[in-house]
Amino acid sequence: MPKQQLLLTGKNNGNNMQTEIEAKSLTADHEALRARLCELGAVLEHPMRLMRRYNFDFPDERLHKANGWARVRDEGGKITASYKQLNGRTLHGTKEVCVTVSNFDDAKALFESLGLIPTSYQETKRESWHLSSSSGDLEIELDHWPWTEPYIEIEAPNEAAMRDIFTKLGLDYAKAVFGSVEVVYQNEYDVDEVTVQNIETIRFELPVPDVLAAKRKVAYQPAQKQKVTT
Repeated sequence: MPKQQLLLTGKNNGNNMQTEIEAKSLTADHEALRARLCELGAVLEHPMRLMRRYNFDFPDERLHKANGWARVRDEGGKITASYKQLNGRTLHGTKEVCVTVSNFDDAKALFESLGLIPTSYQETKRESWHLSSSSGDLEIELDHWPWTEPYIEIEAPNEAAMRDIFTKLGLDYAKAVFGSVEVVYQNEYDVDEVTVQNIETIRFELPVPDVLAAKRKVAYQPAQKQKVTT
């Protein structure tokens, strides 16, 4: 089975994986973006809610060595299990195999029974919007991770649609960033990707860890508290 082989070897050329066409803008005023999304006719699919996830690897780090990781995520409305692989920090560089599962703890236990171990636990906040356009459907996420400023992540059917929605939202596509969340932390802290990946627990109620606090680029001002549904 392709998925089982993927997890057991940690190697995949991406042929049996979906490409995530995603981009982030780190200059994101959530209130202004909400107003603009409403003007564009976007639909709020899920209000700001808390999300939680475990990331996994094998003890020999074979997934990390392939720039990949396994994940179980409670999205506040559904639970997913996935394997993600970062082939490059470009618009088309992230690959994914993802399935919906019924129970967060059972999915975690399944990965562990295959020999994977949790490498990190993370909690975040996300508000989800959907916009239909002539180019296809767009998924727009207003995201907030602990110890960083809020940002926006957009999934589009192609690059043209991505550039178009950036323009319509008043965002600068030239400043877009791609790939996993390490780039968000690197925008505010002078750290490498491995430093972020090695933070075992990321939660809003925890203080900024020393490994980040000592490397802060600018004074951190917590974003205005947002209502979260659970």
